[in-house]
Amino acid sequence: MRFRNCYERTLNKLIGKLHLMNCCDKDESGERTGSKADEASYTANELHETDRCSSCNSKGRPVSRKTILLMLKPDLLERAMYRSYSFCSERDCSIVYFEDNGRQQFTVDDLRIRVGVKAKDDPIPLCYCFGFNENHIRDEIERTGNTSIPDKVSGLIRRGLCACESRNPAGVCCLGELNKAVKRLRASRSSADECPSNYFIRFSP
Repeated sequence: MRFRNCYERTLNKLIGKLHLMNCCDKDESGERTGSKADEASYTANELHETDRCSSCNSKGRPVSRKTILLMLKPDLLERAMYRSYSFCSERDCSIVYFEDNGRQQFTVDDLRIRVGVKAKDDPIPLCYCFGFNENHIRDEIERTGNTSIPDKVSGLIRRGLCACESRNPAGVCCLGELNKAVKRLRASRSSADECPSNYFIRFSP
């Protein structure tokens, strides 16, 4: 019991020092309330691109060491304990994290979860905090012609319930990728509606 109490006190002190804040919170002026010292608390638009991925030559996005450690398989943790890394969002590239100005890289096979922006088969994760994937959006659009999922996620974010830094491999708010997927799936549905299901071409014998 004494050991447990000591452990809990130590853990609480560490958590207090981390100053963990909602990665999507904003004050009344629209500014982020999260710690500016933590790059992973920024949105995708606020992050400055850094070095290029050696595999696809795309520019990366800074990602915190905490995010990387939460994503990697246990046997790879020691390899990411030092130096700075960036996230590669190129869909056709297998590299997820690469060391800035270095050779260390981690691929989709090195992570414990699927990376939505690189996945090509279902289920494709979109919102890591609340579990929404492309199938959820596609099914709702097919049933109703629209989707309420972005509004649901936005509402949960406003209540301070997101944890994008800890759950999203990119370490940023999931809403950006979610909204892109909604736009793409809506367009796909509209294109399908323009072609009647009973349309056929008659060929002369």
